[in-house]
Amino acid sequence: MNSPAPTLALVESPVQLLNVLEWAHAQAGAPARAPHGRGPLLPAVPSQPGPLAGRRPQDGPFGQAGPEAGRPHIIVLPPTDPMSRGQLRRVAGIARDEGHSVHWQEARGGSGSPLGALAALGAAVRRAERIVVGDPFSRLVQLLLVPARAAELVVVDDGTATMEFMAQLGRGERLRRWHRTGGGALSRVRELVYAPVSGTARRRLTPRGGRVMEVFTSMPVAPLPGMELRVNDFAWTRSRFGPPRITKGTDLVGTSLVETGVVDPARYLDAVRALTREHGVTRYFAHRRESPEKLRALSEATGLEIVRPDLPLELIARRGPVGRTIVSFPSTVVHTLPYALTGTGVTVAVCDIDPAWLTAAASPRARSFLAGVTDTARDVRRLPAQAAPAAG
Repeated sequence: MNSPAPTLALVESPVQLLNVLEWAHAQAGAPARAPHGRGPLLPAVPSQPGPLAGRRPQDGPFGQAGPEAGRPHIIVLPPTDPMSRGQLRRVAGIARDEGHSVHWQEARGGSGSPLGALAALGAAVRRAERIVVGDPFSRLVQLLLVPARAAELVVVDDGTATMEFMAQLGRGERLRRWHRTGGGALSRVRELVYAPVSGTARRRLTPRGGRVMEVFTSMPVAPLPGMELRVNDFAWTRSRFGPPRITKGTDLVGTSLVETGVVDPARYLDAVRALTREHGVTRYFAHRRESPEKLRALSEATGLEIVRPDLPLELIARRGPVGRTIVSFPSTVVHTLPYALTGTGVTVAVCDIDPAWLTAAASPRARSFLAGVTDTARDVRRLPAQAAPAAG
């Protein structure tokens, strides 16, 4: 096995992998290149990219040097749900076409385990000089950070969770997802057993002792003492894709807040129905975690065309066609799409979450966190929460 590159990236979602590509582009200070799949660079090429690779994202032996020095070796730690895996394979294909080395490491389900991943990757993690992670809340990533000795750690966005990560790190709290509640006795026992691993990861991610800590983000956060902060303005995406063809309609971006137990399903359905009627929505871009049953109910109740994207929405929107207005509930895209769609004339609008929509199981942080996502969004139009009748 060859020695790994000085930079190792650990990603678990399509968005994380996209943001690693953005970080690598910014790190290299790369000049603009032709849109993906095209020939020589032409000014403002108004066309769509060609077919994207869909093959298994595997570069052979782990640690094999990429074609260009300084590029990160990307380790994909896929989840088990088919939609996420499919998107990851597509983005991994793009990463390989960009010259990155990509290694697919099963770490969940029947074909893999966290301890198996640690055994396979531990030595490489230990030797890496710089480690890039997309989800500091992930227990798998936290486990892999235990043997890390890197002098530099980088966190790229896994969405709005970066805002909570920065807040918890600044307060010196243990890392805990904002939508997670206390759980039962078994959950508390698991957290107690896992506490040493989580504590080690938090110390690794805290700037101290000469260690460089960087956050590469599109979220509105302030750096902590000793931390470097760089804005992810989706320069790579804008240089490779689009500009998109703009349609006259309105697109609505779905959310997995129902699936995470934060928002009541009936309230959500009523809100989507109201937005569809008031704003002329024709297409619904489903979140990769939304259930087929929920999407079927939405389609039957609203007549919307349900689109299950095979790439992160920033790439889908940039490639087009895309509606002149994109409506979203509080989510990552209200922060990322204004960057990705700069100069296109597309309006991004955000619809507030009415506190009455929250379930009894929603965490105490849910209301303030969702409000913060909306209040801090830049270059978006604010829409009031849709009035919905009480669930029967």
